[in-house]
Amino acid sequence: MTRVAAIDCGTNSVRLLIADVAAGGEGEDGTLTDVERRMEIVRLGEGVDRTGLLSAAALDRTFTAMRAYAALIERHGAEKVRVVATSATRDAGNRADFVAGVVEIFGVVPEVFTGDEEAELSFLGATRELAELRPARPYLVVDIGGGSTEFVLGSSSVQAARSVDIGCVRMTERHLKDGDPPSPEQIADAVADIDTALAAVRETVPVDEARTLVGLAGSVTTVSGIALDLPEYDPERIHLSRITALQVHDVTRGLLHATRAERARAGVMHPGRVDVIGAGALILDRIMREYGFGAVVVSEHDILDGIAWSLA
Repeated sequence: MTRVAAIDCGTNSVRLLIADVAAGGEGEDGTLTDVERRMEIVRLGEGVDRTGLLSAAALDRTFTAMRAYAALIERHGAEKVRVVATSATRDAGNRADFVAGVVEIFGVVPEVFTGDEEAELSFLGATRELAELRPARPYLVVDIGGGSTEFVLGSSSVQAARSVDIGCVRMTERHLKDGDPPSPEQIADAVADIDTALAAVRETVPVDEARTLVGLAGSVTTVSGIALDLPEYDPERIHLSRITALQVHDVTRGLLHATRAERARAGVMHPGRVDVIGAGALILDRIMREYGFGAVVVSEHDILDGIAWSLA
């Protein structure tokens, strides 16, 4: 048994998983048991699409959350720590400032992942538990982040992957930030941008081979919670739920036509997602429409779990 700590710093949130990982016997999978799982919305990627830089305020928010995580890691006695950064840090011209802060807090150098590396760990984290549902393979695992979305096709391992620069924060800042709710013209511009990216994914990932769509990350889990009409966020109800394309479309339409105040009243809504959930839902809706999926299996486990498994 090894106690590990995984930190995933994305465009919108920074997350921590402290877990005990036990190796399996010959021919058997191991187990991953949560000790602590945390998430803070820090909006590290705020403005990066426009300026190409991580702002001082965004770095301060992120480092504040990380210091609290470092205290938890020390308290729980994790033996191994891995810090991974994704889209916003990949794109930033001043990422050295981020790296220096992480080294000071955790004593390890953060790994700024390529899109392909991010895709592989997302696939690992999302699919280890799917066997009990017996969904048809291959899977198309879709991880909708703040700055990018990863598409990974595979059965027991990755066959093809592509990362494209559509995410809930990036699409909001590009197209949906003005208007409460956004105008039809703004939504149409966002759809055109998303659909262009989805066409690019088809060039390298044979999405038509996929038999099951698996959706990851906060935009997808929030859409699931709304579709299930949950009074509050319930990860046990959301994990491995199956949401139809019609449900996704109805939720997306409702979010895009709601005011900020109306979105904030949803019981499952994290306050940090209120401004960007419309764009995140729209990305999921377009994926299902363009690729012809009738349903999505929603997973609470993703790249964070993949990082933890990689430390075993």
